[in-house]
Amino acid sequence: MKIIFRYPFFLIFLSNALYGQAVEFDLQSVGQERDTFIEEMVETHNFDRPQLTRILSNIDINERILEAISRPAERVLPWHEYRQIFLNDARINGGVEFWINHADMIQKASEFYGVAPEMLVSILGIETYYGQRTGNYRVVDSLATLAFAYPPRADFFRSELESFFLLVTEEDIDPDVVMGSYAGAMGAGQFISSSYRAYAVDGDSDGRRDLWNNWDDVLSSVANYFSAHGWRPGEQVAIRASVSQNRLMDVVANSMSLDESIGSLRDSGYVFSTELSAETPATVLSLQGENGQEYWVGYHNFHVITRYNHSVMYALAAYQLGEIIRTGYEQALN
Repeated sequence: MKIIFRYPFFLIFLSNALYGQAVEFDLQSVGQERDTFIEEMVETHNFDRPQLTRILSNIDINERILEAISRPAERVLPWHEYRQIFLNDARINGGVEFWINHADMIQKASEFYGVAPEMLVSILGIETYYGQRTGNYRVVDSLATLAFAYPPRADFFRSELESFFLLVTEEDIDPDVVMGSYAGAMGAGQFISSSYRAYAVDGDSDGRRDLWNNWDDVLSSVANYFSAHGWRPGEQVAIRASVSQNRLMDVVANSMSLDESIGSLRDSGYVFSTELSAETPATVLSLQGENGQEYWVGYHNFHVITRYNHSVMYALAAYQLGEIIRTGYEQALN
């Protein structure tokens, strides 16, 4: 058996100069982890040992994957630069065009699951440019690299690798060829394996859940994900705020949890307009804008967006992109 590696060293160190951290892995240890994983899959799920061994004996422990996961854009870019990645003319116009071309399917998924249509379009725009960029890594390589050679999150990705093999069995997908992101996310909506199994939907009732080529399935699956995580139709997502000169400094900003309330934020000097009650749970964002600090207040639906990607900047960009696309779509219809 063999494992394909990019470097012939027995012990490999990958440094991250930005954080002063290093990722270290031992090729022998990777092989042992692989063998243990195979044994667990055979004993727990009755997988075919020779087939699983063949697949995992040819994994590519990929340095680019380890570098990418250690430097996500949410950590290394200020808000105003991160925002520009997604809120640009090409992505906005692409979203309007996508909505026009798939209006019936978008409306069907939106109404059935009670999720704002602009959010469905926005998520697809951010994740894969409306299905055009679904990933250039073999998913099995991504997940195996992170499960066997990235100790900080090995447990999580080991679980995702397990879910991946269960998924490809259930959905009759070829594990050798399926492509995705560096973190193993798949399809137009970039579902990780466990989310694919839990939330993907057969939107057109053809007996398959195809998140690469079937827009009924894709849109219904994204909508189902939002619905399952508590999206409330018609509720406000977020609003711009300012701060008074007497602002208190006892509020933790940029939390994905709704640890504050509208009342507590106002008592701390944040100024914003809303018809929601003072008891409404909320969070406050303090982000580096192009012309200074920006403040935003997020509500329940904002928190739901963070369940899709655990980043407040991602959630705010998705919300803003959706609002702009919706305006463009409505204008295009007139």
